[in-house]
Amino acid sequence: MLGSTHGTLTTDFRARVVACGEEPHAAVVSMPTAAVEGGLDVSGRPLHAAVPDLDRFFRPRSVAVIGASDTEGRPNTGITRQLIAWSERVGARLHPVHPTRESVFGRACFPSVADLPEQVDLAVLLVGDPLPVIEELAEAKVKFAVAFASGFAETGEAGAAAQARLAAAVERSGLRLLGPNTNLNAFEEFREDLDGPAIALITQSGHQGRPVYTLQELGIRLSHWAPTGNEADLETSDFISYFAERPEVGAIACYVEGLKDGRAFLLAADRAARAGVPVVAVKVGRTETGARMAASHTGKLTGADQVVDAAMRQFGVIRVDGLDELQDTAALLARARPPQADGVAVYSISGGTGAHFSDLATGAGLQLPTLSEEKQRELHSWIPGYLNVANPIDNGGHPVGDWRGRKIIDAILADPSVGVLICPITGPFPPMSDRLAQDLVDAAETTDKLVCVIWGSPVGTEDAYRTTLLGSSRVATFRTFGNCITAVRAYLDHHRFASGYRSPFDEAPRTPSPSFRKAQALIRPGRRLSEHAAKQLLRAYGIRVPREQLVTSAAAAVRAAGLVGYPVVMKASGAQLAHKTELGLVKVQLTSASQVRDAYRELTDIARFESIDLDGVLVCQMIERGVEMMVGVTQDALFGPTVTVGLGGVLVEVLHDTAVRVPPFGEDQARDMLGELRGRALLEGVRGGLPVDVDALVEVVLRVQRMALELGDDLTELDINPLVVLGRGQGAVALDALAICS
Repeated sequence: MLGSTHGTLTTDFRARVVACGEEPHAAVVSMPTAAVEGGLDVSGRPLHAAVPDLDRFFRPRSVAVIGASDTEGRPNTGITRQLIAWSERVGARLHPVHPTRESVFGRACFPSVADLPEQVDLAVLLVGDPLPVIEELAEAKVKFAVAFASGFAETGEAGAAAQARLAAAVERSGLRLLGPNTNLNAFEEFREDLDGPAIALITQSGHQGRPVYTLQELGIRLSHWAPTGNEADLETSDFISYFAERPEVGAIACYVEGLKDGRAFLLAADRAARAGVPVVAVKVGRTETGARMAASHTGKLTGADQVVDAAMRQFGVIRVDGLDELQDTAALLARARPPQADGVAVYSISGGTGAHFSDLATGAGLQLPTLSEEKQRELHSWIPGYLNVANPIDNGGHPVGDWRGRKIIDAILADPSVGVLICPITGPFPPMSDRLAQDLVDAAETTDKLVCVIWGSPVGTEDAYRTTLLGSSRVATFRTFGNCITAVRAYLDHHRFASGYRSPFDEAPRTPSPSFRKAQALIRPGRRLSEHAAKQLLRAYGIRVPREQLVTSAAAAVRAAGLVGYPVVMKASGAQLAHKTELGLVKVQLTSASQVRDAYRELTDIARFESIDLDGVLVCQMIERGVEMMVGVTQDALFGPTVTVGLGGVLVEVLHDTAVRVPPFGEDQARDMLGELRGRALLEGVRGGLPVDVDALVEVVLRVQRMALELGDDLTELDINPLVVLGRGQGAVALDALAICS
């Protein structure tokens, strides 16, 4: 450790009455921040995240515990006791509420919220059904409430209906609700003797946050814990937006089972990215089993994992797999200073250890620069000449036991190509390991560069580890190679991302384009468009298609072929046709009028035999050279419209080599999509092939994105396949297209 529901965001912007200010009963009618700051995009969706004022949730002046008890053996008694202790720590006045009790733990008990002597900032509901209490809280102008009760969306359809009723009541009330199906994690005791930037923790399952919470025992500061539960109202996105603006928060750690609103999550991640606050997340749902279990626990959408993964990368959210990775990565990102270089130097007392770690680090994408000849000569003044010091640096063991050890470390850190020094200590060997640990800690105090140590001993009670390493606020200490590599890669990636981050929401279109008006006339609600109609949609957005004509007779086909220019392709065109080739409804390389007439008759005969309605036959320009790609739009249940690019033709079905992004995104992200493809070398030219027009391909991706943003839910699916990308400067041509309207 260091130094220890749907993808379309609701557009109902009805005014919410929220109690605020210092005076009791002070209230304002406010619009959500998202609707005020930065306006709306072309689809009417917010361009900035709403940031709820949660100060009075985490630091209330007064608290009501509804259902409070002091009868030993009852669950509510233990909760009441913990809330009393918490309220005393945060300086809040706590009022027990129970209809049949006069006092609870010696405190005066009130029969209802209406009888309380003051306005309450926070109400904790220790009742089986919180719904009947919500209206009472609204009348008392309570700002926040917490509902522990379970039996809602996590239980199935009936529970989801009950949660929907609860959410509607909360929205009408004006208060903000945490839960239901949450726990006491928000009221844990946080150590106040720790300094430095803190980790703010968000979990949908309270138990999954325990490893991060216990980081305090290793000297890592925590500031908040938000256990969001089923998120009937307050959700993960609200807390990300809030924590991103807290000056004490250095990183946000999240355990996410499902997202309530994909758009809201992206806006929150964007706010964190603007603020330079890293967000590290475990997101359940990589497998069908994990997604199913997450849904049963929280009742939320997990989202198609490839889309979730892409969306997180777009906005700099660092996705990790394990809770151990979550704690180590969040701790490093919260505390470490920005890197001065991307290079990683590996320093060890064993050549085998250095080689092993370097192999893993390089495989994970870390850069291990070869040290200059001058630097190697300097290191060899303290390290025997037969040992490798090019990077990894092997000192052979003995130099760490005397004055040479610190000299070597300082020399490595002084190299301008090195931004991170990693020293794996696979096992304790006093006094050498003790001296090495102390030298690393001392060197870390004198440099702005990151110093990492991997303490490999499974015991973990050694003084060099517990006192020297964990006692340092500048050394990042790990227990495994894997966690160190994951954290360091995330650290370098985050700062690289943050240094060049430009919010795509700032450049998102706010008004419809002329293309949109043309496209609207082509949309057929609830219908699949024919290839001809789908290509007209592409033309409306400036996407190039072949020269072609739609004909309804053999004679017209011959005339069209003459106008288009031989050789031609002929294809049946009809709204029912998704896969024409399999039915023999595509004819290529037609070079004469007789071939065109015969092809027309054959295509229409097949269509009649298969009982397929045609709107005609397309006579198309033949495009012979280029790389076949596909670009498409689909509607994700969580994020709404998404754009996909990949290898085209049959390869997209065989290899599944695709990359996904959630609009809005800019040109850099479009190019990054191409860089993620395993077959990207095809675009650069292989086996004598010439490089293709990547700029034109990127332009098509951006135009398709514009189409997805403007048409929104009206466009259920778009599939341009193949999109033939021609040689440099020659553009890209959509040979076929499928579009489905909703």
